[in-house]
Amino acid sequence: MRGFLISLFFLLNLLVFSPTVFGLTAAPPRNAACDLCGYCPPARLPSSWEKCRQCLYPNASRDPASKQTLKVDPATNTGPTPQQGRQYTVIGCIKTDLASFSQEGAAASVVQTLLNIIFSMIGGIAFLYLMFGSFTVLTSQAEPERLNYGKRLIYGAIVGLIFSLLSAFIVNFLAKGILKIPGF
Repeated sequence: MRGFLISLFFLLNLLVFSPTVFGLTAAPPRNAACDLCGYCPPARLPSSWEKCRQCLYPNASRDPASKQTLKVDPATNTGPTPQQGRQYTVIGCIKTDLASFSQEGAAASVVQTLLNIIFSMIGGIAFLYLMFGSFTVLTSQAEPERLNYGKRLIYGAIVGLIFSLLSAFIVNFLAKGILKIPGF
């Protein structure tokens, strides 16, 4: 009976502590709750996820169901590392690597993004003034005061647009041609 109990004890220990049964099975892949683009799996995909993925995770799959932007590395216990020197914001992907000004495009990408926003706003405002001036001229009914006011609005919109475009051209010419600032 004693031999039977020892063999039963040995068999139970073998089953419980056996590496083939319990110990060395592969753990299921772990995922982070959300990625840096705002994708949190049971919820719907954000509308800007694809642009954010291209900015922060350019090597990740385009299919959000693959969850490559969420996979946790078992060795380091960290999520996927986003592209270095980039930040996705409401205005788009901005390069934030300002390591050195001798590097091509280091500081210029942030400045260029801001200039794109400013000139888009200037163009939109000039277009609205042009439309309002045209509307004023069309509805003036030959009243000289309103007709002149509409003409002044149209001229002002055109002159303002030309002034802003020429100032951008002059800044670009000075920065690139004369001062040779990298990235312009």
